[in-house]
Amino acid sequence: MIPPRARALPGMPTLSACPKRVAAYARVSTNSEEQLTSYEAQVKHYTEYIECREHTDNWQFVSVYTDRGITGTSTAKREGFNRMMQDALAGKIDLIITKSVSRFARNTVDTLTAIRKLKEHGVEVYFEEQNIYTLDGKGELLLTIMSSIAQEESRNISENVTWGIRKRFADGKVSMPYKRFMGYRRGENGVPEIVEAEAQIVRGIFRRFLEGATSTMIAKELNEADVPCPACKSRLCEGESEAEKVDRKKARWSASTVESILNNEKYKGDAILQKTYCTDYIQKTFVENDGSEIPKYYAQNSHPAIVSAEVFDLTQMELEWRRSLKGSYSGKSCFASRIVCGDCGAFYGSKVWHSTDEYRRTIWRCNNKYEGDKKCSTPHVTQDELEKAFVSVMQKVITEKDAIFSVCREVLDEVLDTSELDRVATRLQDQGLGMAERVRRLVEENARVRRDQQAYQREYEALVAEHEKLSQQIQAIEEKKKDKVDRRRRIEVFLHLLKEQEECMRFEPYAFVALVDKVIVGQPRTLEFIFRNGRKYEYTMVD
Repeated sequence: MIPPRARALPGMPTLSACPKRVAAYARVSTNSEEQLTSYEAQVKHYTEYIECREHTDNWQFVSVYTDRGITGTSTAKREGFNRMMQDALAGKIDLIITKSVSRFARNTVDTLTAIRKLKEHGVEVYFEEQNIYTLDGKGELLLTIMSSIAQEESRNISENVTWGIRKRFADGKVSMPYKRFMGYRRGENGVPEIVEAEAQIVRGIFRRFLEGATSTMIAKELNEADVPCPACKSRLCEGESEAEKVDRKKARWSASTVESILNNEKYKGDAILQKTYCTDYIQKTFVENDGSEIPKYYAQNSHPAIVSAEVFDLTQMELEWRRSLKGSYSGKSCFASRIVCGDCGAFYGSKVWHSTDEYRRTIWRCNNKYEGDKKCSTPHVTQDELEKAFVSVMQKVITEKDAIFSVCREVLDEVLDTSELDRVATRLQDQGLGMAERVRRLVEENARVRRDQQAYQREYEALVAEHEKLSQQIQAIEEKKKDKVDRRRRIEVFLHLLKEQEECMRFEPYAFVALVDKVIVGQPRTLEFIFRNGRKYEYTMVD
């Protein structure tokens, strides 16, 4: 044993005159009126509670740190909580008061991690409801138990909320993120209601896209016109934080925002429900729902539509077609990637002649005209000639409208009927199920009864090969069915849009994109218009 060294008598402790710096933390998880009232009550209570003890207990009020409309299962997005932790670790706080463990955090790991960091810096936390002081010897044990209970309570709440949401989805009830969803607001009984001023913006986006503009071009036009984007909706001003206000003011239209509107089926009055689902209630991780884990629903005519189903479906066809071009679509004109050379099959591109004088004009010419050994013989075409040709052809189409409707209806009813394919697919699926059952019984029998394994392997492989053959036949039928369904929808959309065309006195880019699939330039100076229903019209240009 090593004896201690002799020291001088320690000095007498002096009475500290430094006040104890006290802060409070308040949180509510939603922006509902009931919880906002609780939030305001918590802030007022702790402000008055700390200030009234300034003289009796030598407390000094620091601040009430708050988070509103934020879940307690994670600290990642809790700005008030994180700011409080920074101030406490920086030595600005001695004591933190909060209502309960569940208000502080509903995640056991987050709770204990934060408390231990604070204890290392001599900062105490007092949980009023449970009467727990964290610097007390028994504090951490009690805190572990109470935070585990809070986390379990959060899990129960999450499961109950999830059940309620999925029940509404199964009943076909639609909900939208109204604060950032352009065109709708919550109406009576929770049914979406159209906001006409915003609906006009949405319709304008669809129309510009079907006039040939790209998503990037549309976003630029909207920003230049100072049109508010979904993140700038005025309703956000109520109850948002200062950081949210700054983000909202900086928000601008982008190509992805425009594309999200063009792809959203809710604008035609339908809704895909349960597109994603939560896999972890603590981390709030969401994954895309492919229908294998939980059900996915499609609700038709669930709310008022902003654009017609035909316009929306045509937009999806146009999006798919532009993607197939793999970035070669320019969007500078409605004729882009739609005028085709009759010689080599390449697209026509626009060129400007006499760009600096009074004879300036735009012409369209084969992009491969001067490439390779053989020069394409197809002529160039002016912008005016293309527009004039379309107007002339459309006038003829309108006069034949009744005959076109009659022929197309026959095609829809006879050629594109899928009922026979459905019957064949059902029969093959039944055979496939029977084959799978035979394989199952064979495997079970081999496990129970001793038999020749080579014979068993041959029989097993034969059944599997036959099942695979049936699967390939079913796949081929499904592809044929999909092709017929796509062609049927193309013709139905074409007929709907053609019905709207009462007359054609001047060129309309929207009508050209909506009705024409492509234009083939041939010799001698001919234009062949191929419409979306497959009908062809030839026009001869006059020199």
